[in-house]
Amino acid sequence: MIKSDIGPIKNLQNKIFQAESNYDKVKYAAEWLVYAFDAYYNLSVKTPIKAKSAFENCDWQAAFDLSKTRLFMYSEKIYDLAPLILSAFPELADDEVLWHEIEAHFVPLVQGRYESDFACSFLHSTRRVINKGEWRPVEYSTIMHKQQYSKNDWANQQLNLILKEFKIKNIISEKIIKEILQIPHFSVQFRDLAADSKLASEHANMMLGLDDQKSGPNKIIQMVNAGFFRNRGCYLVGRIVSQNHSAQPFVLALLNSQQGIFIDAVLTKEAHAQIIFSSTLANFHVTNPHYHELSAFLHSIMPKRPLGHHYTTIGFNHIGKIAVLEELGEEIKTTKEKLETAIGFKGTVAIGFATLSSAYILKVIRDSPTKEYKWGVFKGIENVLTKYRQVHEINRTGSMLDNIIYHNLKIPKHWFAPILLDELLKDASLSVSVNNDNVIFKHLIVQLKMIPLPVFLATASNGQAQRAIINLGHCIRNNAAANIFNKDLDCRNYGVSHFLKIYLFDYDAVEPLTEIKVRTNLDRYDGEEDVPEWFFEDGHIFLPEEIEVGLRIHDRALKRLFCDVHADLLTVSYWENMQKLLLNNELPPFRAYPETTRLRHFAPV
Repeated sequence: MIKSDIGPIKNLQNKIFQAESNYDKVKYAAEWLVYAFDAYYNLSVKTPIKAKSAFENCDWQAAFDLSKTRLFMYSEKIYDLAPLILSAFPELADDEVLWHEIEAHFVPLVQGRYESDFACSFLHSTRRVINKGEWRPVEYSTIMHKQQYSKNDWANQQLNLILKEFKIKNIISEKIIKEILQIPHFSVQFRDLAADSKLASEHANMMLGLDDQKSGPNKIIQMVNAGFFRNRGCYLVGRIVSQNHSAQPFVLALLNSQQGIFIDAVLTKEAHAQIIFSSTLANFHVTNPHYHELSAFLHSIMPKRPLGHHYTTIGFNHIGKIAVLEELGEEIKTTKEKLETAIGFKGTVAIGFATLSSAYILKVIRDSPTKEYKWGVFKGIENVLTKYRQVHEINRTGSMLDNIIYHNLKIPKHWFAPILLDELLKDASLSVSVNNDNVIFKHLIVQLKMIPLPVFLATASNGQAQRAIINLGHCIRNNAAANIFNKDLDCRNYGVSHFLKIYLFDYDAVEPLTEIKVRTNLDRYDGEEDVPEWFFEDGHIFLPEEIEVGLRIHDRALKRLFCDVHADLLTVSYWENMQKLLLNNELPPFRAYPETTRLRHFAPV
């Protein structure tokens, strides 16, 4: 807790203790909640400014620390608040009427503010923490909704709050690049502004097919008037809009060094933009507070990524949670589809389910695993949920799906196919119940829907299959760089995105790579019958040469392709070197965007 909070909080505590009526207690509790939210929100909006400063000063440790701080800031504020307010007003633990009365006082106190919906989310989150452990669902919704943006409403006038426009005359000129680079108002110099602007202009025009000698239809570049900061990088994010209102991404990826800031890459394809905005530890720190407009804008250049995940990308995870539920409800209302068991193999630990056309898949942990479970004693639902939470809290380097975890969630019963509901009540009865017309989930995990890799390979063209298998190796590498090791290398635990990027989506077998014992049998002689020494070691033993078998890729040509392209993944030296880097607190390189998008620089990203 921040020291400056102590005085006002003590004052509000005393007011509640001394109040003679519940009406007064409720009023002071509402004021306390508004004060706590304001303290959190003020810290939150200052974080991007600190991230910008860390980028300017090449203070990468500060940048990584800010990412972790921001990830936990919301929850820590609420977990600090909940026991304090409960100690002053214990009736809040089991009196729902009091919470409705608090809302009635709370709403006018935040009405008219841009972040009013976020404040209401904060109120609900506090209530949920206070009621934790009870089968008493609290709505994942806001009391007041901001203007809603439809998936195709990219031209909404409200977006002018965040945009700067640049007119293109045939080509993207060096002058335009220089003007775009001024958006963040950096306090440090560029390494070579003129050279970078020229190179970026040439690269962009080549990738977009623009020619100064050929007149084309009028186009404009609309750039977000902010820097997007994450880890060692800064991104200037925009779109190129044509006369027919079609839009495509235009992103400049910047890095910094002792010699100054430079442009590392120019991204002009939806697939490239989606890679950098895909799941990773660090939410982007954006130096513009208009989160609704930012999310709508990002959705306009990456429409295959659901709107709810765009909120999460820029650090508004709890607004994102609400948006995801609203999207699910709208999908079911529009398509008339029911939630059914997900395609692919049956999960040994989780039951996955979705509608046929939904962008999301939902998961609930089984009471006990299926007979195919192969990791010894099952340590229980909470242990599995902890793994999913840890995935949200670690650097996923863009190759693991993020998890949205809901608690005490109420979903309309009519969303479910009867067969699925029977399965949930039978195999996940510790976490799922029915109350009148609603299904109550003690926990529910939501992820972006991917096609399981074996399902994809069954119908993919040869070229698509080859790209997917090569990208599987990059996924394993990226996860290793984040200190993530999947004990169950089975390719059924990996999914394929729209752009053939591969993600790990099943986490019950995930362990820190630094805790894995890398061994080999390749140093044994033919015919040697003694049991290898590693057999008697405790912990998890990994034999890199067994990756080929462990992936369970049945097509011989694809298996051979994986081994040819990623031969080093089958060696002890690769994994031991990765462990050494991680133990030295170094950040191993990983693929943030394709090499074809980069300019002349080859600095790590």
